[in-house]
Amino acid sequence: MAMIGLLEVFVAFLFYLVFKKIFLHLKSPGPPVLKSWPVLGMLPGMLPHIPRIFEWTYEVLDASNLTFLFKGPWLSGTDMLFTADPRNINHILNLNFGNYPKGPEFQKIFDVLGDGILSVDMELWEDLRKSNYVLFHHPDFLELSVSSNTSKLKEGLVPFLDNAAEKNIVIDLQDLFKRFMFDTSSILMTGYDPMTLSIEMPEVEFGEAAETGEEAIYYRHFKPVYLWKLQNWLGIGLERRMRSALATVNRMFAKIISTRREEIRRGEGVQSMDALTYYMHVDTTKYKLLKPSDDTFIRDVAFSLVLAGRDTTSSVLTWFFWLLSKHPQVLSKIRQEINTKYDPTDLETLVYLHATLNETMRLYPPLPFNHKSPAKPDVLPTGHKVGAHSKIVLCMYALGRMRSVWGKDALDFKPERWITESGDLRHEPSYKFMAFNAGPRACLGKHLAFSQMKMVAVELIQNYDFKVTEGHKIEAIPSILLRMEHGLSVTVKKI
Repeated sequence: MAMIGLLEVFVAFLFYLVFKKIFLHLKSPGPPVLKSWPVLGMLPGMLPHIPRIFEWTYEVLDASNLTFLFKGPWLSGTDMLFTADPRNINHILNLNFGNYPKGPEFQKIFDVLGDGILSVDMELWEDLRKSNYVLFHHPDFLELSVSSNTSKLKEGLVPFLDNAAEKNIVIDLQDLFKRFMFDTSSILMTGYDPMTLSIEMPEVEFGEAAETGEEAIYYRHFKPVYLWKLQNWLGIGLERRMRSALATVNRMFAKIISTRREEIRRGEGVQSMDALTYYMHVDTTKYKLLKPSDDTFIRDVAFSLVLAGRDTTSSVLTWFFWLLSKHPQVLSKIRQEINTKYDPTDLETLVYLHATLNETMRLYPPLPFNHKSPAKPDVLPTGHKVGAHSKIVLCMYALGRMRSVWGKDALDFKPERWITESGDLRHEPSYKFMAFNAGPRACLGKHLAFSQMKMVAVELIQNYDFKVTEGHKIEAIPSILLRMEHGLSVTVKKI
């Protein structure tokens, strides 16, 4: 029996490689293909679209009344229900939240996150959620957020852009935002400044490791579990790179954690209000499942927070400035608003800037999809039956483009859709606009993220013009984060 099982795995592996090789070399993918073939399921129709998977998913959902069942190869365990229907999303993330935990399937795929808030369920999640809420609203934590953003702008981002403008250097704006966000997120969450944002542009091991992990996790969604686990065990392909990336992350956090514990032992830095120090002193009588003395637990908590802060916000800023380069009239309106209404102590006055950020995230959500599994069988509002532990993919990228949800102009970049006739910001239900998730798991860092994005946007829009390099190709890389595969190549000019 063991030999038969091994043979099945080997055949499945060859099957995957052969079909990937054949179909990815088709020159014109054509329209969405939903035909289910014997044995192969719908895989042949999906494979040629992997490089443009988000667009393809939108096209298929648009042609399928916002929900469709993807049938994977027989016995592969890759059947998935894709949906961008707000009714289903509200049901799963809010109304029937208790039946849709992250679940064992999610935790297997996202095993690198350990016991961080992004991957756990039930009582541990509740303790992390409540303790996060207290931290994120603490005056000292908020002050650290503002001071770290301000210092990195003035001492990191601005000098870099001034140098690029003076020397007419072509820069990658996406890489710049990732470095800015890594430095500020690391300071806020660990108290450690990695100083990756400088004119010298040092190598960033953490960034490369994170992106490798995100790509590998993305492909895990479409492979049978036994296949990617075998690849991991054999140390081949993306799984090999994933193991190496995880080792890099673990080394970095082990050093930070041991240094902080030594500082605390010596009585230094105890009053710091970064997340790492907070969780090392967290009240276990109030949060019984948290483990302040366990280095692995502290690593999981800090890693999830740094990852969330770095990747999502840098993604939004990248797509935001690219969209401004394509819509100069929007850029002019933001400049006019900044010149007439900007108050550094009250970023809420910048309504049009906020609307433009919302519109960016509607079309280019930093997390393009979400993976859920019901604990018990359920029937969705659209009538689709889902079995216990089946795979459901909530497609945020597609949701933001649906004409049935956003109107006939859904594909247009139009910040005005977020402003009421009275000039106030229009609010949409979170299950319709999912940039910060919805329901009980909605992002606690939403206000921090908006403040940070506005600070960066104001500084850069006031002082610089960016021109995208002619012929530069803009396309999203298949990943769990919506990043530009080739970066955002621009030249900078001081105003």
